[in-house]
Amino acid sequence: MMDGPRSDVGRWGGNPLQPPTTPSPEPEPEPEPDRRFRRGGGRSFWARCCGCCSCRNVADDDWGPEPSDSRGRGSSSGTRRPGSRGSDSRQPVSRGSGANAAGDGTIREGMLVVTGVDLLSSRSDQNRQEHHTDEYEYDELIVRRGQPFRMLLLLSRTYESSDRITLELLIGNNPEVGKGTHVIIPVGKGGSGGWKAQVTKASGQTLNLRVHTSPNAIIGKFQFTVRTQSDAGEFQLPFDPRNEIYILFNPWCPEDIVYVDHEDWRQEYVLNESGRIYYGTEAQIGERTWNYGQFDHGVLDACLYILDRRGMPYGGRGDPVSVSRVISAMVNSLDDNGVLIGNWSGDYSRGTNPSAWVGSVEILLSYLRTGYSVPYGQCWVFAGVTTTVLRCLGLATRTVTNFNSAHDTDTSLTMDIYFDENMKPLEHLNHDSVWNFHVWNDCWMKRPDLPSGFDGWQVVDATPQETSSGIFCCGPCSVESIKNGLVYMKYDTPFIFAEVNSDKVYWQRQDDGSFKIVYVEEKAIGTLIVTKAIGSNMREDITYLYKHPEGSDAERKAVETAAAHGSKPNVYANRGSAEDVAMQVEAQDAVTGQDLMVSVMLTNHSSSRRTVKLHLYLSVTFYTGVTGTIFKETKKEVELAPGASDRVTMPVAYKEYRPHLVDQGAMLLNVSGHVKESGQVLAKQHTFRLRTPDLSLTLLGAAVVGQECEVQIVFKNPLPVTLTNVVFRLEGSGLQRPKILNVGDIGGNETVTLRQTFVPVRPGPRQLIASLDSPQLSQVHGVIQVDVAPAPGDRGFFSDAGGDSHLGETIPMASRGGA
Repeated sequence: MMDGPRSDVGRWGGNPLQPPTTPSPEPEPEPEPDRRFRRGGGRSFWARCCGCCSCRNVADDDWGPEPSDSRGRGSSSGTRRPGSRGSDSRQPVSRGSGANAAGDGTIREGMLVVTGVDLLSSRSDQNRQEHHTDEYEYDELIVRRGQPFRMLLLLSRTYESSDRITLELLIGNNPEVGKGTHVIIPVGKGGSGGWKAQVTKASGQTLNLRVHTSPNAIIGKFQFTVRTQSDAGEFQLPFDPRNEIYILFNPWCPEDIVYVDHEDWRQEYVLNESGRIYYGTEAQIGERTWNYGQFDHGVLDACLYILDRRGMPYGGRGDPVSVSRVISAMVNSLDDNGVLIGNWSGDYSRGTNPSAWVGSVEILLSYLRTGYSVPYGQCWVFAGVTTTVLRCLGLATRTVTNFNSAHDTDTSLTMDIYFDENMKPLEHLNHDSVWNFHVWNDCWMKRPDLPSGFDGWQVVDATPQETSSGIFCCGPCSVESIKNGLVYMKYDTPFIFAEVNSDKVYWQRQDDGSFKIVYVEEKAIGTLIVTKAIGSNMREDITYLYKHPEGSDAERKAVETAAAHGSKPNVYANRGSAEDVAMQVEAQDAVTGQDLMVSVMLTNHSSSRRTVKLHLYLSVTFYTGVTGTIFKETKKEVELAPGASDRVTMPVAYKEYRPHLVDQGAMLLNVSGHVKESGQVLAKQHTFRLRTPDLSLTLLGAAVVGQECEVQIVFKNPLPVTLTNVVFRLEGSGLQRPKILNVGDIGGNETVTLRQTFVPVRPGPRQLIASLDSPQLSQVHGVIQVDVAPAPGDRGFFSDAGGDSHLGETIPMASRGGA
């Protein structure tokens, strides 16, 4: 765990690049039972973060999880019975002795005894199909709130009109009707809050019921029981784990505030198990496939366990605003021993390089299995896991990348960059940083807690940052409020606004030690905001949702209105001088291991001669904008005739940049200049990255559910040096549980081939994703689409096909080749 919010190198501006210290995965303390959720001591997360929960009565017993084991996991996160996954057989019975009104277990003659329950929970049954939950690798009933489902009751005798039947759903440690944690549904009578149950058919000793759930129901895993009352006495069906019911948010239900009125949106943002995450720079956009895996066995339990670990009151779990805010806090480990430990140091020897992950499943299952935070994550990993969790719980969610994303540390709503008298960067003063890219999430919901006009997409950002009065969570924040600079809207609008629509302000130190604004770059922040397009792997530009067109009156008004609420409201009072020399910076596209060229084009738009004194400073940079020391620089004076252009170039050899490279292979070119005749100041920061090769995946044969299939992976080392301790990861929902392959060393410029088998467990189009990681090279990945045919006879799902996670398996290469 990091010592403070800004202690880790590579993440925050103002921290010099130095030998890295690795954040260690700290186990949570093991105090007396339920200490994590005690009501005493300091202010709770809810008191600090959520005003509506800050006055919670100390007698509320639904605070925190049910302590069913040493880790304090509640029933919603317990492990499932062995052999349950993949079984398509129905187990309707909940037989055995019940309880009568006297509590002595005596079953009297004439009592209406429930001898069995069939929740019709099979993935091929109508319930799971109609509720769009048939892909979850679970046997229990999973339904979405606000939508009816069916069940069968098996009775000891024929149902009579004088009999009374009541269904009950319970969640939490101390279920209460008033909190929605104990739901009582009289059959055949109108329920409360949208809950009701009706008899649709009575045939002999079988009763068919149609049950309606409330569109505002709490989400989670409920215990289920049935009570009957007849002239002979009362009966209660014993609780049975096989009859537990999961209830989720419902974007198909118009009465649910998470409702989405576009089927193609729901297919993409709720049901799609894989997606694209974009990274790099605006000019050099990279993309990688991410396995969200929200339907994989165990993932739903992990998502509910996250809510338990936060100690979220069960009564608040029906509110998507509160749930998404808790998820943004719990996906990172700060404050609460959440899912992922952030690490921007460059040293990942005590965990997994963030670039090596290919999906969320391995991360979430590890957290569920051990209760310990998983090392390590960076922004795209936090966002990928958040997408998985929110989609799994039923919220339409997408992963969003913002290029040139600002990190404003002083609430000025501007990015302030300081230079000395010669326009050389003063890194010890540059606490604000501009990330090459930053990845967060949009989720869709209504906002009844805000004025009208702010429903729709809401930003949720789980990367731990300095927001929310010291709480490491961010959002949900209305995209509409960001677009219009309404920074007083909750939650965390000022910070997110600055990430996408602030200005970059250049300050130069004067002879007397003071600083003066010499240049304001108005189009440098939030230059491109993208997400995966609906129904394809294309990239969709959604900048227009976050920002008015750059330079428009509406955009300037939004920026200056927001800045007026910041710590430097008069920053725009003093603007620069006339500008008649234009500057354009370019970097040659290159792969890691190659030489490259950077250049600056100067153009004189005036009718007079111009003399430009130009300085170029090149350094490596983390994707977070934190830079290393300058390793190459060039100074040149350029004479420009009226209307003329000239190019200044700087070649960079591999041997020059190799010793300095950090994660993502990114470099920062600081360009500054001074026009002798007019006094114009030129300033530009240009970030570019070195590309990495892709893995080539080829399917060897047809893919059929339940039948072994083989994939071939080919990789060529682009570096002239040996890659050591190379690790491949392989994963794909419905195809392969997360698998780690240790392959040893790969020589310089060597080509290797390996083959792996897998057994598909679900039919349809699937994505098989692979990555490669070594200390010398990372951010290498590949993907192949696998169209899986149903099993012969359409037998459906297989119980353990696809395999469990295989960790640390040593794999010999099938073949090696030279350059």
